[in-house]
Amino acid sequence: MNTTDDASGSPSPVPLGIWPTPVEPLPRLAAALGLGGHDLLIKRDDLTGLGGGGNKVRKLEWTVGAALADGADTLVTTGAPQSNHARLTAAAAARLGLRSVLVFPGTGSGSQSGNLVLDGLLGARVVWSGASGRAALDAAATAVCARLEEEGARPALIPFGGSSAVGALGYVRCGEELMDQVPDLDTAVVALGSGATMAGLVASLGPDRVIGVDTGALGDPTPVVAAFVADLLPEPVRPERLRIRGDQIGSGYGTLTEGVKSALTVTARTEGIILDPVYTGRAIAGLMAAVRDGDIRPGRTTVFVHTGGLPGLFGHPDAVAYGENSVISGL
Repeated sequence: MNTTDDASGSPSPVPLGIWPTPVEPLPRLAAALGLGGHDLLIKRDDLTGLGGGGNKVRKLEWTVGAALADGADTLVTTGAPQSNHARLTAAAAARLGLRSVLVFPGTGSGSQSGNLVLDGLLGARVVWSGASGRAALDAAATAVCARLEEEGARPALIPFGGSSAVGALGYVRCGEELMDQVPDLDTAVVALGSGATMAGLVASLGPDRVIGVDTGALGDPTPVVAAFVADLLPEPVRPERLRIRGDQIGSGYGTLTEGVKSALTVTARTEGIILDPVYTGRAIAGLMAAVRDGDIRPGRTTVFVHTGGLPGLFGHPDAVAYGENSVISGL
């Protein structure tokens, strides 16, 4: 896919990350899950460089590139208070000499740890909107942009999660990297949040080779992913062809499920790799379930796409408590 301005109006990306991210084997985790020692690999998109790393950097290269082309001097975005996307939007703004404003729901009366600490270090202004629900949060962000314009700023509203057809171009590139690095790839497993990460991978790898593990960020992610894919490909992919697992949501987006606890522990203790409790923890829990039900089989090459998010663990009280209770004392 052409990554420069063309007749289609696609923006040019602004360089923010370190590419390609490495691919590494996970032999001990593979053995723990009942796979062969060469069956499971990890794509380290937690090591993208900017602001603590994570998958949002790939999307921001494109969405911020479009904002700069429009003359923006301020980046505005939304998310949950522990949003990895918000943290990395603030980091991108700092890297490029722009201002950043993060619009969150609620009143800010909860924990100020985790990603919120990094938002402050990166110089972001945080607006607590009091809003609940996606539509109200979007309206609050639009109002913030209007107020900034009245002050003489040139704000650009970066979409929730960095997810749009433009942002998904970053994961088209990731899929291309994967095919160069793992030519025998059978399945890529990734957390499915706001949709563009999975969509970009589907556009480059095809729907049969991508499993998205729903984290509960969207009510129904299937039409969202399908719409992004339709914007990326000349022919749309039927929604029913998307491989989306909805079995790891539990009682809600922010909850720490038993499956995630198991995923956090086994991944840390077999490979020394830390997951977060909302996204990558659910993705590995979904991978484990896919092995159990035969959706992922021994003898085929599976790649887990690690999308980062470690700071969010420290802003998740239940995950912190679980980690504290997991400390092994004595000999």
